Order: sequence, then structure tokens, then C-alpha cells
Amino acid sequence: DETAQPRPISPYGESKLAFEKILRWYDEIHGLKFVCLRYFNASGASKKFGEDHRPETHLIPTVLQVALGERPNVEIYGTDYDTPDGTCIRDYIHILDLANAHILALGEAASGCYNLGTGGGSSVREVIESSRKITRRKIETIDKPRRPGDPPRLIASSERIKKELGWQPQFQSLDAIIESAWKWHQKFPRGYSD
Repeated sequence: DETAQPRPISPYGESKLAFEKILRWYDEIHGLKFVCLRYFNASGASKKFGEDHRPETHLIPTVLQVALGERPNVEIYGTDYDTPDGTCIRDYIHILDLANAHILALGEAASGCYNLGTGGGSSVREVIESSRKITRRKIETIDKPRRPGDPPRLIASSERIKKELGWQPQFQSLDAIIESAWKWHQKFPRGYSD
């Protein structure tokens, strides 16, 4: 939860924590109120907005690119983690749930940080299996060594924002998140360049 002492294991995580500390200091010195929203794995799509990174590195869009024939396979980084299927587990949170959290947080008068996730996790293999089910396509995988800085599990406790702001994620299932992303990727197979 938000009261736990953050322990980043990557430069990316360290940079986010450093910025939170800067905001806290600025609030203490100058009284500037702030709200930090700690996204876990932002995913899914709405009608017009989806994931389109160049190069694509996020799991769900990568898997869907394989389903569309835009890539030959999905690389699974690490299959020997201490998790039920040996792959990393992440908390996937839909972008519309994140947008709703932003709207609620804008009305917040006090400074602080909120975790944003569903409170549940899905492994890399579960994401791939769900994508196979949703797309009804073959999705090839290749097992690769672990990447440095990838923890076995990252799952949010979002109880604080639920209690204080009444936020509740509407997209609780991985299938619903992937289905929304699949619709977007079918409509925009080359991302925003379409």
C-alpha cells in the first residue's frame, strides 16, 4: 500500500520516487498541493486511444501485434521466477479506469500518493493465453533469459484511493482489458499512423 516504504529496483522506478520526493519538499516549503498517481501496468484501449509505442515494448500490444501478423513471436523474458508458471506477474489496469482516477484526484485538496491497480495480477503466460482466446489466433512465443530489473510480482493495493475518493476499477478482468485492446489494434493495426 501507499504507506509501505518504496524500494525501487530500476533507474525508472528510482526516477519516479525522486520526483515524488521533490513534490513533497515543494509542498512542505511552498504549500503547493500535489497528487501522485502510481500506475501499475496501464493497458487496454478506448475507441480512439490505445497503445502505440515505437518500438513497442509493452506486453499486451506486442502479443496483439503477433496475433495480427505484424511480428513473428512474443519473447518471454524469464521463465524461472518464483511464480506459479515461472513468468512475471503484473497488475494490469485499464486506461479508462486510470482516466477516472485522474478526474477524482483533481478534486482532492490534500497532497499525497495513490496506487492505481486492480489488486490482482496476471502472469506473462496468462496474458498470452487470454490473447489467444480473445483473438482466436496462434501466438508463437520464444523463451528468453530474465531482464535486469524485472521483479517477479508487481501488484497494487489501491485501497487508499477507493476509501478516500471512492474510485473503483470497472475493468476487473484481464479478458476485458485485452478485448478492448484487440478491438483497437484491429482498427489501427499500424497504430496512430493508420
